[in-house]
Amino acid sequence: MSETVYIDLAAAGERADRVLAEQLSVTRATVQKWMEQGLVTDQNGRLLSKNTRFVGGESVVVSPPDPVPCEAVAQDIPLDVVYEDDDLLVVNKPKGMVVHPAAGNPDGTLVNALLAHCGDSLSGIGGVTRPGIVHRIDKDTSGLLIVAKNDAAHQGLAEQIKEHSFTREYEAVIVGHLKEHSGTINAPIGRHPVDRKKMAITDKNSKNAVTHYTVLAEYAGYSHVRLRLETGRTHQIRVHMASLGQPVAGDAVYGGSRQPLQSIGLQGQCLHAKKIGFIHPVTNEYLEFDSALPPYFQKVLTHIAK
Repeated sequence: MSETVYIDLAAAGERADRVLAEQLSVTRATVQKWMEQGLVTDQNGRLLSKNTRFVGGESVVVSPPDPVPCEAVAQDIPLDVVYEDDDLLVVNKPKGMVVHPAAGNPDGTLVNALLAHCGDSLSGIGGVTRPGIVHRIDKDTSGLLIVAKNDAAHQGLAEQIKEHSFTREYEAVIVGHLKEHSGTINAPIGRHPVDRKKMAITDKNSKNAVTHYTVLAEYAGYSHVRLRLETGRTHQIRVHMASLGQPVAGDAVYGGSRQPLQSIGLQGQCLHAKKIGFIHPVTNEYLEFDSALPPYFQKVLTHIAK
């Protein structure tokens, strides 16, 4: 199904693949592939290439190919479904579950569980390995995320993510104490210049990233904090907290090798996506959901409070 994308005047001089990837919430590689297949044209039917530069104010017609059958297989894995209707569902992901199949995690993922739960009723925009996936949380981050059952819902939700109109609140245990009990971290995040598996605060090839924090309680060597995302960059909270010298407890990637809470069984960061709120893309009703802190998080709090 073709979609007409209006190019804002602010995009003048920008590469077509970058602008369209951001507008459509897909990767640049996906847009480039569509362009190579002749699926992206201007309003006069002329094909666009990845090197095309927009002048701003034009319209572009994108005709994504029909989604191919999902390569992931359905697996009967229990799901904690917080809300579900004909267009979307909200799930409470456990710590340790990967969201979608990838190298090293071919199955046992949230997508495998969703295929068993929803059957063919998942958005195809995410492709063969990410059907229905609108946004992600890391393997060792627990909590709420939204799944789209159809493309219209997916596009409506993706637009809200792009406009930063979602309500997304997390809770975390961090190492140490913050200088202020509340504040805002405004620091751009991009791919780490040396370790490409990591993200970093950088001005090169980065995007703006804003995290608001509030300290809920302080303990010896640790703090319990609430974090509200204004943007949603990869590893945003983990990178921002580490930049202050107070990494998320258990985060071996950004917190260093010293992980004292491993003694109580904590594996990976103590970070929970606790609250999510959004406008339903079909009914226009505002929905908000809250998730109780899971047992592993409660165990950490009990331990550091001693």
